Amino acid sequence: MEAKATLNNVRISPRKVQVVLDLIRNQSTEKAFATLRLTPKAASPILEKLLKSAVANADNNHSMDKDRLYVSECYVTPGPTMKRIMPRAQGRAYRILKRTSHITIVVAEKED
Repeated sequence: MEAKATLNNVRISPRKVQVVLDLIRNQSTEKAFATLRLTPKAASPILEKLLKSAVANADNNHSMDKDRLYVSECYVTPGPTMKRIMPRAQGRAYRILKRTSHITIVVAEKED
């Protein structure tokens, strides 16, 4: 049995999120929460809140044991990119790409 939480159109680059997701993949939820609290990255508070939601989904919707949960799957995919213009010298315009992410975290119970 698995429980999942997704967060769409987050205004953070997928590259920045992927670094933190690699730290918590296949970890117990308690260890993942500790890792996210102590990781000084911009994606950490976002992922902590999303992991909390996935654990709550597992507990309330699927009646799973919160103590036996672990992060079985977590991935990020690029969302829509907002395109902005930055004025430059001699009338030129450079494009700025403000990237967004779709983040998914799946938790499952450990089989003993």
